[in-house]
Amino acid sequence: MAHTRIRKFNTKDTYPEQNLDNDLCQAVVTQGGKTVYLRGQCPQNLDDAVNIDSHDPVEQTHKVMQNIRQLLEEAGGRMEHLVKVVVYITDVRHREAVYCTMGEYIKGVYPVSTGLVVQALARADWLVEIDATAVIPEE
Repeated sequence: MAHTRIRKFNTKDTYPEQNLDNDLCQAVVTQGGKTVYLRGQCPQNLDDAVNIDSHDPVEQTHKVMQNIRQLLEEAGGRMEHLVKVVVYITDVRHREAVYCTMGEYIKGVYPVSTGLVVQALARADWLVEIDATAVIPEE
């Protein structure tokens, strides 16, 4: 793994009352490399900013995470280089759906994570937005 992950955990252990399965950690230590700060990613196409045609939190989160993966690859990195994600959702009832979907993309990565429930996002039909930071190690 590219970075040192301190106090790894899985959300199924820390939130046993919720149906979650996310590999996270309490801290990530990086050394050298190139830091990539991603704009908050939303359920829209990167090329034309058109929203996906879905009001489902799972489908929206898949698009958001696909955008994150694509942008990291364009920067020369991979998902394993993620060090932090900040998740914004508009309805706490979507938390499990969003986090379970996100978990498919970060399995074995263990970034640090912050989650917020917000009143609204920039477009009324967006249910989730995730911003991410990655550090691509020097070769």
